[in-house]
This record gives sequence, structure tokens and C-alpha cells, in this order.
Amino acid sequence: MTRTPASLLQRLREANAPEAWERLVLLYTPLIYTWARQAGLQESDAADLVQDVFVTLVQTLPSFDYDRRKSFRRWLRTITLNKWRDRQKKRQPATGDPAILQEELSAPDEEQFWEVDYRKQLVQRALSIMSRDFQPATWKAFWEQVVEGRPAAEVAAELGLTIGAAYAAKFRVLNRLRQEMAGMLD
Repeated sequence: MTRTPASLLQRLREANAPEAWERLVLLYTPLIYTWARQAGLQESDAADLVQDVFVTLVQTLPSFDYDRRKSFRRWLRTITLNKWRDRQKKRQPATGDPAILQEELSAPDEEQFWEVDYRKQLVQRALSIMSRDFQPATWKAFWEQVVEGRPAAEVAAELGLTIGAAYAAKFRVLNRLRQEMAGMLD
């Protein structure tokens, strides 16, 4: 990508934003699928539920007005739960247990688990997707400092960079991650 991205939620409001939609799918498919599987759905049913959720997102996100005081994650979980309920109403016999999905998606005592799991999965997916947007040396300098916890001087020497360049690489990738995740980790 050559331009500095606005928040993904903002880009989805644009009339022609296929890259933003691709990024949304790449980020959220594994998470929604995991929620569906944890609720006891078979692989194919979980995949169908993911598709149902994305149909709703395609219909609603272009006019979605993000409120920073509210949680995008909760809204997404609510859509997932509602789509799951709709599917269960249409099935004979129902697959999966409604109590399990409700408990998995909204149990107050498990909220901390869901928050950590959500953030971890989303950031991991975002980093995986973003890695192809940076030069290999920039990405390696970032990764070694942030993920591996290595000092900038050591990383710079290994990669043939100045210490300032190693710090700059770390800053650029982290700044981009903050921009990409704006509004999505709330």
C-alpha cells in the first residue's frame, strides 16, 4: 500500500473499497469461525454462519457510523449470535446448543477471556496481513524488536541498518498497526 490508511471502518464506507473488504474478511473470518466452532457447530455449519455474518456486514457497514464509546467487537458478536439464532430457527433438527453459543459469546464472567482472545487474534491477523506491505528489512527490524524483544542496536547490526533506522522501522509498523486497528479493538 502506498497511502497511509484511514481506519478500516472508515474505508468500508467508501463506495469502491475492495481492498478494505478483503482486509476485513482476512481479519475477521478466523475469529467468527472460531466463535461458531466453540459453540459446537460443525465445520460446514460454522463456515455458513461466517458467510451469513459477512452478508450482514456488507449490507450494514457502508452506512455504519462508528461510535467510539461503543464496542465494535460487541456489535460483531451480537450480529454473530443473531445470525446463529436465525439459522437455528430454520433448521430441523437444530445443530449446536443455543445456551452454549449465548454463553460463549456473552457470559459476563468470561468477558476477560473473550477480550484477550479477540485482541490477540485480531492483532495477529492484522500483522500477518500487514507484513506484505513493508520491505523485508523494515518488517524484520520491527519483528525482532517488538515480538522477539531484541535491542535495537543488536537488530540494526544484524540487518546492516543504523540504530535510528531500526527504531524508525519499529515506529512505522507500530504506527500503521494503530491506524489499521483504530476503532476495532474497542
